[in-house]
Amino acid sequence: MNDFSAAQRSRVTMLDVAEHAGVSKASVSRFIGDDRALLSDAIAQRIEQSIAELGYRPNQMARGLKRGRTRLIGMLVADIRNPYSIAVMHGVETACRRHGYSLVVCNTDRDDEQERQHLALLRSYNIEGLIVNTLGHHRDELDELKREMPLVLVDRKVDGLDSDMVGLNNPLAIEMALEHLQQRGYRDMLMVTEPYDGTSSRIERVSSFQQQIGQRKDMRGAVLETGPSLANDLQTFLNTPAIGPKALFCANGVAALACTLALREFGCRLFEDVGLIALDDLDWYPLVGSGISALAQPTAEIGAQAFECLLKRLRGNDEAARTVDFAPVLVERGSTRSNAE
Repeated sequence: MNDFSAAQRSRVTMLDVAEHAGVSKASVSRFIGDDRALLSDAIAQRIEQSIAELGYRPNQMARGLKRGRTRLIGMLVADIRNPYSIAVMHGVETACRRHGYSLVVCNTDRDDEQERQHLALLRSYNIEGLIVNTLGHHRDELDELKREMPLVLVDRKVDGLDSDMVGLNNPLAIEMALEHLQQRGYRDMLMVTEPYDGTSSRIERVSSFQQQIGQRKDMRGAVLETGPSLANDLQTFLNTPAIGPKALFCANGVAALACTLALREFGCRLFEDVGLIALDDLDWYPLVGSGISALAQPTAEIGAQAFECLLKRLRGNDEAARTVDFAPVLVERGSTRSNAE
């Protein structure tokens, strides 16, 4: 064990190691690089012992830049507070680690200027590839980055950007939700979504809902955005004469939380007065009343697949851009059982 302080270790250079081991600086460079096999066992052992005694820590970034590789993957996240973003990011990071890459994450906080700045910042880090969950308002910047490195979109499309895309099969998710609600006897539907804000996945879900609800003659549906008037709007929906039992379809976990809080605020009997199903399956769903039914997104698989698409591009795959859509998994709980019993 050596008695070097952290500050002293940070100042130890490759030349210090070479002099301590009685070898050339080139030999130390080979030892910590990819050419260790060129050294004799005796020299390698002396270098290893000197590194341990001096507490030398190689500058991995500098080594990567010298070789033209940093093994850094960038990820741009629109809203890191969204549980979906966290879960997908974990899937990406796990896949990165498995293949020897590190992940650099930037959160735009749903701010256009932040997204622009973070894209420039990630480029300055010499990342090798980029995974993007974007607001979708900076196509030109993303297109420019795509000419420099592989780029994969997650969950949200960007019009005119020819890039691999990984996400949920939204039309299928809507179909599964409506089919489940219909089988459970619900007839009057209200889809609750966050404001569109140009987000492709939100727009696609609402569009699919409106199209599919129109094809089910014994069902009626409307769409509502979250916001300050949500509680009043939900109360109006519950008080309006219906064609049958009512249910809410929340387009993501954020909308599900907003609806649950609003329903509790005005004393709605969960889930007697209204049924509820939500896209995303969050940890708190089973804890509300008899549990909230959900369409679970395979977030770990989505994140891993996004990295796998990126890795193929890094390895030279130049096939046409493709879209990988995952199916959700229906998780039935008490919030949609009342009309079946």
